Amino acid sequence: MISVIIPHLNEPDELRRCLASLVAQRTTDIPCEIIVVDNGSAQPPTGVCADFDGVKLEVELVPGPGPARNRGAAVAQGEILAFIDCDCIAGARWIEYIVSFFARNPDVDFVGGDIRIQPAQPERLTAIEAYESVFSYRNDRYVTEYAFSATGNMAVRAKVFAAVGPFGGIGTMEDTDWGMKASAEGYRIAYLDEAKVYTPPCASLGELLVRWDRHVAHEFRKLGPHVADNLMWALKSVAVALSPLAETITVFRTRRIRSFRARVLAFAVLVCVRLHRARRMIGFLLSDNSSSTVGKWNRENT
Repeated sequence: MISVIIPHLNEPDELRRCLASLVAQRTTDIPCEIIVVDNGSAQPPTGVCADFDGVKLEVELVPGPGPARNRGAAVAQGEILAFIDCDCIAGARWIEYIVSFFARNPDVDFVGGDIRIQPAQPERLTAIEAYESVFSYRNDRYVTEYAFSATGNMAVRAKVFAAVGPFGGIGTMEDTDWGMKASAEGYRIAYLDEAKVYTPPCASLGELLVRWDRHVAHEFRKLGPHVADNLMWALKSVAVALSPLAETITVFRTRRIRSFRARVLAFAVLVCVRLHRARRMIGFLLSDNSSSTVGKWNRENT
């Protein structure tokens, strides 16, 4: 059996689309349970879950997607735990690809699949869609270069999850930390391109920048206490500000977007994002408010 675990917070419409994409894949050949874990929504998605046969609804009040996923894993019955975010849509045969891959590769302990942006009009991308198509959710790189997977599209053998331990809380980058810990302990990760999920892009540049604020804050909290650490952080901020120049080749060679217009838009947003990241890096160095920044997961209208 495979257990699909979905953390949820205040996104009932997105959850409905996610569940529809999963329920449509159920077959008699692959036993599958779907577990939604609500993380303190203003209105629990009881009605949404009830509209789909066999969907279990759990509640985890400790804030953060990590604790919500841990709750789902604790009650799951499957030998495979598959994680997907509630605003994602599972691609065709997502469940089948995961189960089949684990069956064919007994030496692989956990996998990360492909995460793609779902644009409103694929033939005419917005600037945010063009940027995110190239630079967001590069799960192939996360898996092959850094040995972790984004939990928006990750699956793990249940016995391996139990051995490694739970995801961290809202103050951590739970997917990065868990994956790197598992790999350091000798568990093997693989990239599964066929298993695709589709996620909506950020609605605005402001929303995209807020997402990056949390990433920068997590990195800053790992900074050492010495002057040399602060100096390295300052130098890194300069490198981030200059980095769009090095990414020019990436933007104009990528196959994830096609038109020249989309490439120009992607590069323009890239410049905005990298300059914002550099400014935030210096800001945290001058006035550390990183603790309040990391505690956001769909809990504020920012």
